[in-house]
Amino acid sequence: MGKLKGLLLTEGLHGMISQVEGLAKALDLDYFHEKVELNSFWKLIPPKFTPVKKFVFKNNIKRDFDIIISCGRKSVIPSIFLKKINSKKIKNIHVQDPKVNFKNFDYIISPEHDDLKGDNILSSKGAIHYLTPEEINEKKNYLLEKISKEKKIITLILGGPTKYYTYSNQNLLNIFSKISKQVLNNNLQVIVIPSNRTPSRTIDLAKKFFTKEHLVIDKVDKDAYLSSLGIADYIIVTCDSSSMISEAALTGKPLYVAMIPPSKKDTRFQKFRKLFERMNVIREFDDKLEFWEYEKLDETKRIAYELKKKL
Repeated sequence: MGKLKGLLLTEGLHGMISQVEGLAKALDLDYFHEKVELNSFWKLIPPKFTPVKKFVFKNNIKRDFDIIISCGRKSVIPSIFLKKINSKKIKNIHVQDPKVNFKNFDYIISPEHDDLKGDNILSSKGAIHYLTPEEINEKKNYLLEKISKEKKIITLILGGPTKYYTYSNQNLLNIFSKISKQVLNNNLQVIVIPSNRTPSRTIDLAKKFFTKEHLVIDKVDKDAYLSSLGIADYIIVTCDSSSMISEAALTGKPLYVAMIPPSKKDTRFQKFRKLFERMNVIREFDDKLEFWEYEKLDETKRIAYELKKKL
């Protein structure tokens, strides 16, 4: 019997792709990805007020599939519609709160800090994602020639500006300065890893701040990202990305969150961070650097195991 075929629907953002692809891989699906494009008017309308009709979205999907995994507001109506019209008994799974009646989906994967309740809800601690321990180990040596063999490594993973957090030079220099202090006190080498949301000016600022003995990756490079997680002794992730904090928690290494003052109320992020603090996974990055251990967090594998039993 061949593999089940998966259709992945997202808005094309890294965090969303990471979640749907991670789940598809863990379920061992033969999958393909479709970036959802809504027609102009419907981009502005919340899913709960949007009709389940083809004219809402532009995508014309010809390929066969057995399971839909969707993530993000724009993917909600296409997932419901494609399940409804398909002659096969399609299963649809949505990642995060769809903001419509939960019965439109066979299963919903929601972070525990969102507090969704329902018979078809599976709660994850943090975000599910596409990284695996095997991938990290496989790419561990990718950056080895560019780093010192005599120093411990501290990896800084940068997100990007959101409606909650401002990536001002002042906020970033505050983080860089705290790292610099720890570099001097602990004989560390810094690796800076950008993400899709990291502005080029932020990368330039990091290059100017950190001397040539440190390593600033100046473009999105998944191999460098994986390698930096594999060789790091300490990991710091900016507070704007629950996805990348969840990905780094797969390593079991000391994981710090670099705080940026919120520009508006960030209740969901606070609940997420408090959960991870209670689990002893993260600590706020401030004036000291400590070593601690926790059980490696692989929620994608656990959720996939639960889904396999149900599917």
